[in-house]
Amino acid sequence: MSIGNSPEDERPFEDDRAEAGHSIGHALRQARIAAGLTVDDVTNATRVRIAIVHAIEADDFAPCGGDVYARGHIRTLAKAVHLDPAPLLARYDAEHGGRPAPTPAAPLFEAERIRPDRRGPNWTAAMVAAIVAVIGFVGFTAFKGGDDNGAKTQVAEGSTPSTSKAASPTPKSSKSDNPKSNPSDSAIAAAPQDKVTVQVSAADGRSWISAKDHNGRLLFDGLLKQGDSKTFQDSEKINLVLGDAGAIQLYVNGKKIEDDFQPGAVERLTYTKGDPQVG
Repeated sequence: MSIGNSPEDERPFEDDRAEAGHSIGHALRQARIAAGLTVDDVTNATRVRIAIVHAIEADDFAPCGGDVYARGHIRTLAKAVHLDPAPLLARYDAEHGGRPAPTPAAPLFEAERIRPDRRGPNWTAAMVAAIVAVIGFVGFTAFKGGDDNGAKTQVAEGSTPSTSKAASPTPKSSKSDNPKSNPSDSAIAAAPQDKVTVQVSAADGRSWISAKDHNGRLLFDGLLKQGDSKTFQDSEKINLVLGDAGAIQLYVNGKKIEDDFQPGAVERLTYTKGDPQVG
């Protein structure tokens, strides 16, 4: 028999029910018990760690790592126990200084406008510029070489080295015709075809992430700081949980996942060898 983990062992006294409207954690705990769920059940359903579930039910939001994460966890747990998250979020905002200040919205929207540029430079324009430069260089060299040949012929007839010099610039055009490829694009394109490869990057902020393989084995469970990235690979599929999906940029099997995840949103995703597509 499990001690302290059964819903029946956690049923409240009458005075506890009277206080249900005064505490976020108490409301979540009571709703969980009413739904006949244990903390383990909630953790398995939401991927929120057991320690964080216990802390939130005790009205301790420090382990969440900030207001954005705390609001995301409250929303996720409330949905798992069939509770409307809106009143709980309003209560959290009232008790912790209101919703996060709107000023960071400008950088977030700016990031959304800038994000498509991460696909890489405009290679079409670069190639056109390279071809124009090559044509100009070859024409200038041929013209200059012709003048040199004429002058050398007047000074010393029959000298032949000038013709070989005029022809020497020609191989340079083959170098310039091939623009330098993006190393990161080449690395992504080299993803094995017989496996699923997922790269997770904290491009717009930090986020807690969890990754498991097709057997349910935990590959990673921790916090990615801004600028950090992790790559996961499996023969069949990768299961992901993103604590703040709005801060994450995904590449699956060499292709970028275009998403509209919101800041603070918790997302559970699955990718296979046939993706990119959200599982």
